[in-house]
Amino acid sequence: MAKLKIGVVMDPVDKINIDKDTTFVLMLEAQRRGHELYFMELDDMFVRGGTVHGRYRRLSLARATPYYQLGAFATGALDDFDSVWMRKDPPFDMKFFFASHLLSLIDQRKCFVLNNPKGLREANEKLYALRFPEQIPQTMVSSNMDRLKAFMSELGGEMIVKPLDGCGGSGVFYLNEQDRNTNSILEAATDNGRRLVMGQRYLPEIRQGDKRIVVLNGEPLGAVLRVPLESETRGNIHVGGTCVKTEVTARDQEICAALAPLLRTDGLYFVGLDVIGSFLTEVNVTSPTGIQEINTLNGVCLESQVIDFVERQVENLASG
Repeated sequence: MAKLKIGVVMDPVDKINIDKDTTFVLMLEAQRRGHELYFMELDDMFVRGGTVHGRYRRLSLARATPYYQLGAFATGALDDFDSVWMRKDPPFDMKFFFASHLLSLIDQRKCFVLNNPKGLREANEKLYALRFPEQIPQTMVSSNMDRLKAFMSELGGEMIVKPLDGCGGSGVFYLNEQDRNTNSILEAATDNGRRLVMGQRYLPEIRQGDKRIVVLNGEPLGAVLRVPLESETRGNIHVGGTCVKTEVTARDQEICAALAPLLRTDGLYFVGLDVIGSFLTEVNVTSPTGIQEINTLNGVCLESQVIDFVERQVENLASG
């Protein structure tokens, strides 16, 4: 394989956790194969004359201290890269939204962009799952508090409420009709009826864990179970969830197969599916993580399969 020039749009490299971060091991594997890495942040991108450019720095990595080295600044058209990875962590805010428009100006006949910027704009991590109603628990999206409370009653008196723009479990609430705080929580979550939220049937299987399935081009690579603290409803690692070894089940395979055609069509090549029990709850497309946890628990190296895929895509572009 010829040496590739790979641009990575991400958070500040000095802030990453090298023992947890998926972007770190993806870059480390690319570097191991002799590919050149270039680091840039959202603010480093700009457009001139319809061409998107970046101000970037050559990046070298190691599992050591210091774990990174940055070269001198350079500026050039992003079309000149063989591949550009959008690995900026959530939240998906207006800055991210406009950055995706800049990335859409890359000539994707020459440069492989992971994930496709248009796909990133289409795939809100909460709402995208609604395209697969047979795979998800009973769900309502509304800003109307009375409608949400009526839905909770239909569900048997308990429900999960999520903000549509949250990440890492932020703003997720367990609601119960017997809780005197329910009205206050809904007022805060919906901004007194001005903000859409997602209400979803509470799945007691969360006590066994929230499964993250890492999916590449529609196919599951592996999974990790994130078990919540006894005091928590959320299994997210950010809020204390414990990572436990798990398997990709037949039901997980079924969910992946249902999503695969649309994921491929939308250019969402590298995603993280969240599954509780037998239900899909979220489709994570904005810098999904989980590879290092799966590697550690299973003695595998999933990043090698991702870089294999990137190399194949670049070869396909080069061959026309």
